[in-house]
Amino acid sequence: MKFRLVLIFFIILSCSPQLSTLNKKQPYTAKGFAFIYNDDDFRKKIIKGSMNNDILQISHQNLRTGTLLKIINPKNKKSIVLKNVKRIKYPDFYKVLITKPVAEKLELNLDLPLLEIIEIKKNKSFVAKKAKIYNEEKKVPSKAPVATVQISNISKDKLKKKNEKPDKIFIHIATFYSFDTAKFLKQRIIKEVTELNSKKLKLERVNNKKTQVILGPYTSVNLLKNDYIKLQNFGFEELNIFINE
Repeated sequence: MKFRLVLIFFIILSCSPQLSTLNKKQPYTAKGFAFIYNDDDFRKKIIKGSMNNDILQISHQNLRTGTLLKIINPKNKKSIVLKNVKRIKYPDFYKVLITKPVAEKLELNLDLPLLEIIEIKKNKSFVAKKAKIYNEEKKVPSKAPVATVQISNISKDKLKKKNEKPDKIFIHIATFYSFDTAKFLKQRIIKEVTELNSKKLKLERVNNKKTQVILGPYTSVNLLKNDYIKLQNFGFEELNIFINE
């Protein structure tokens, strides 16, 4: 009888989905790049699910379906609140999967689609009238053709062409109260992550008490992605990305 129970337990485990669910007491927050959906990536199995690229939809692979997420463009402060329509597996480098209308609404730069994500807890005070929530059924006409966006081939099309200086993008590795600890981590990364460009690894004092370990600057999402993955392989799980204007 005990053997049967153990066998049933292992069968249940083997049938569980591969995606892990974040179930934290604190609301989920992250900064990083969006993967902009297109059907070609679905057909090539770069992403493991389909979306409707004519309407406003988002997918986060580790948050429950129905989770409310506020998506912010840190460059222009435009934001939108949407439900996590489904959990679709996409490359771990990206923080969220969005459709083209979402990128257009936020006026994201398709070369560097950097955004911020904030989970909105349903039991928190939230005024729905002030925050414009778009349902997945609400259709938005797409004025421009859908651009193919992949990990290794970011589209050259931009939602808005502006004569601006390129943003300086940094990877935030860690923050310490001790400068010596931050210095020790920097030296360890230089020693053990040999393929990383050590000239980009910097210590930045936030104030008299805190010191950040950062990597950058970058102006290309592909170059940043490569170093981001190297740091993840080294053992860093939650790496944030920020713009230093």
